[in-house]
Amino acid sequence: MRVAIIPARGGSKRIPRKNIRSFCGKPMIAWSIEAARASGCFDRVIVSTDDSEIAAVAEEHGAEVPFRRPAELADDHTGTVPVMAHAIEWLQESGERCEAVCCLYATAPFVRPEDLRRGRDVLEAADADYAFSVTSYAFPIQRALRINEGGRVAMFHPEYANTRSQDLEEAWHDAGQFYWGRSEAWLSGKPIMTSDAVPVQLPRERVQDIDTLEDWRRAQWLFKAMQAEAGGTQ
Repeated sequence: MRVAIIPARGGSKRIPRKNIRSFCGKPMIAWSIEAARASGCFDRVIVSTDDSEIAAVAEEHGAEVPFRRPAELADDHTGTVPVMAHAIEWLQESGERCEAVCCLYATAPFVRPEDLRRGRDVLEAADADYAFSVTSYAFPIQRALRINEGGRVAMFHPEYANTRSQDLEEAWHDAGQFYWGRSEAWLSGKPIMTSDAVPVQLPRERVQDIDTLEDWRRAQWLFKAMQAEAGGTQ
């Protein structure tokens, strides 16, 4: 069995009620639920939340909310892996056996069903514990700058000051959308970003963290532009 788990706690501080705030006409979490259901990858789409309002919105848009996440797994410091392990343990205690489980973030309106299918296929084809979405940095990280206490600029890696951008190795970062994993890996607490993970590459134009109000505005502009280009569909 394959299951999607969408973590969605109620205590977002920088953007209050972020998981169910309206984003381009729908509660934010609805975009993730709909992509998961449309992908055809999953026997069940489950939202892990501590919040009754989030639970109601999730169920309205087609997800299951068969349990409430305990408070100790719903604070600012709880990582993704223990939340996933809790959900898988609940499934096992209910008699369900999951071969692969995908963590799909509630704030991933750019995720597409075909990306989720590709993640599933990559994990199944690889001798790996995880497969997760990544995208490339727009600028060489070797040329990154810091601003010191005196307000002056310094390079993190001054040895690359005169190296051409095209001669530097391309760097990638977590796209913050989805993480396919084998149940044993989640349950053992194994970190996601290790040599036992494989990448699912996404174009930069479909990746946007949504952690601040500035992020939110940028994401809406980008999303609306993509909808317009696609003729009104995601």
